[in-house]
Amino acid sequence: MSLFKTASEIAIMKSVSNAKPFALNGKLHYRMMSIGVLYWCTIVVSLRRAFRGPLIPGWSWAFEVATHFLRRQTAKAFDMADPNDGREYEDSLVFHSPALEQVIIEPVSSPVKGHWFRTKKQSHDVTLLYLHGGGYAYYSAAHHNLISLVTLAAGSQTFTLDYRLIPEHPFPAQLEDARNAYRWLLEKGVSSKRLVVAGDSAGGNLVLALLLSLRDSNVPLPAVAICIAPWTDVANSGESMVKNERFDWVQKRMADQWSVWLRNGADARTPLLSPIRADLRGLPPIYIQAGGAEILHDMIKEFADRAQQQNALVALDVWPTMNHDFQAYGDTILESKQALSRIGEVVQKYVAN
Repeated sequence: MSLFKTASEIAIMKSVSNAKPFALNGKLHYRMMSIGVLYWCTIVVSLRRAFRGPLIPGWSWAFEVATHFLRRQTAKAFDMADPNDGREYEDSLVFHSPALEQVIIEPVSSPVKGHWFRTKKQSHDVTLLYLHGGGYAYYSAAHHNLISLVTLAAGSQTFTLDYRLIPEHPFPAQLEDARNAYRWLLEKGVSSKRLVVAGDSAGGNLVLALLLSLRDSNVPLPAVAICIAPWTDVANSGESMVKNERFDWVQKRMADQWSVWLRNGADARTPLLSPIRADLRGLPPIYIQAGGAEILHDMIKEFADRAQQQNALVALDVWPTMNHDFQAYGDTILESKQALSRIGEVVQKYVAN
C-alpha cells in the first residue's frame, strides 16, 4: 500500500547532479499544496526534534522529515473524494532518485500494460516481474524510484505491471492482470528458472496471490519471489497496525478502506486475498523484508512463522527502526543499502546460472 512521493531523504535534492532533483506536475493548486506540506513538515520535525529528540533513536532529520511528509501527502490524497484526484495529487511533487539515471524505461501498452526497466551497464540474464504497491488504489510516478533501485540490485531487466486499480476494479482484476503478465513473459521466451517475481506492500500481496494461483494451475513457477513489506492479511490483523502508526506514514484507516474496496464483499479470509491463511507448500523460495516500525510488521511476522511451520521456503529480514518501504531511500541510509544488497544476493543465489 505504498504511495511514495520520495525515494530518498530530502537531502537527495543536493545529491543529484545530472537530473532534476524533483518534478512538479499537474494542477497548480496541487503543486502549491505539496510544496506547502513539505515546508510545514520541515518546520514541525525541526521543532519537535529540538525539544524532544528524534521520533525513534537513530532516525536522521532528513528521514524524519521524509516520513512526516509522506504521512501528510498520503493522508491528503486518501481523503480526496475522487480517487483520480488523489492520484493526481500524489504525482504533483515527485522526488527523483539517482537510480533513475542508471536505467532505461520503455513503455509497453499491448498485450499487457506497463514499463520495462533496463540497466545501462549490466547484462539482462535475469528477468524480474515487479508488482507495485499503493494499496491497490494508486500507482505514483515516484514508484519508479524503488523499481529502479530493485532493478539495479537484482541486475535484471524488469517489467513493472500497470495493473487495474481499486475501487474501479476490485479483486480479482489485479490477479488476472498479474497472471497475464507472467504468461506473457513466458511466451516471450523468458525461462521460469531465470524469472523473479517481486513487489512491495499491496504488490507483495499480489506476488503471493500470483504464486498460489500459478501453483494451483500447474504453471511453471519463478525461481524466487521477493516481497518488500507485503500486505499479508487484508483483515489487517496484528497489534502493530495501531502500535506503529505514529512511526509509519501509512495509517490503519487507509488499509481498512483499501481492504473494503479490494474485497468488494468477498471474505477477507480468502487465501488469494490474505495469503497469511494460505497453504504455502509447493511454492518457490520467498524472501521477505520488513521494518520493525511499520504497521504491517506483525502480520508479516505471523505470515513468515506460519510458512515455516508448513516447511515452506520463506525467509524474513527485519530492520527494527525502519518503517514502510524504507528500501526506497537507496544509498542515503545504511538500512536501505543493506536491504537492496540482500535482494541482489537472493537473486544470485536462486536464479539459475
